[in-house]
Amino acid sequence: MARSPRLDLPNVPQHIVQRGNNRGPCYFADLHRPVYLGLLHDISRAVDVSVHAYVLMTNHVHLLATPHRAGGISALMQAVGRRYVPWLNKLRNRTGTLFEGRFKSSLVQSERYLLACYRYIELNPVRAGLAVDPAGYRWSSHRCNALGQPDRLVSPHPLYAGIGETPVQRRSRYRALVAEAVSPDELQAIRAHVQQNRALGTPDFQAWVESITGQRAHLMNRGRPRKINGSDPFSELGKWI
Repeated sequence: MARSPRLDLPNVPQHIVQRGNNRGPCYFADLHRPVYLGLLHDISRAVDVSVHAYVLMTNHVHLLATPHRAGGISALMQAVGRRYVPWLNKLRNRTGTLFEGRFKSSLVQSERYLLACYRYIELNPVRAGLAVDPAGYRWSSHRCNALGQPDRLVSPHPLYAGIGETPVQRRSRYRALVAEAVSPDELQAIRAHVQQNRALGTPDFQAWVESITGQRAHLMNRGRPRKINGSDPFSELGKWI
């Protein structure tokens, strides 16, 4: 069966997940992660993609990024893989693939859904038991977004920039947002949309994506996120916008 084309629109953020082949590691030592991040930085600039948040786990990668031209995300992930995998194979005296054949992705509406993806990504190490606080995990964008640590890879999304009038206020409000964690309903929705390559957002946003792309943007019944008392599980994030 032919694979359906990805949902891909210029200037619409995407949540990207790339996993190690057969759930194997993507990095065998900490020294491998800076090389991967350096490639992400250089290639994202070359293909005109802005990276807003990321986390490098042992056997998978999460990115939140905005392509500024059609096909930018695919160009980024393919180019990084073509350079990182041969480098690592030569270093480790190994052969074969490292990543799954196709990364997962979902479009993300640039409203409260985007901030949910920010914190979902940066809280991955906490959910995995690798850190008590996301600031304690070295290989993510959290220290940049929440603490102001320089990170040349990170480009703040305008929505993130809008949660505070000054950098200090912005980081303080972002830390408070992350401290609220991610609800089970938000987790389910984010995971289902990226797994099915759908558009995470309101029904109006999904209808807009479908009108432009001619592809289904809403979830199939399987994995449809629950609603609490009929409400949007992301509604509480509206106060940050």
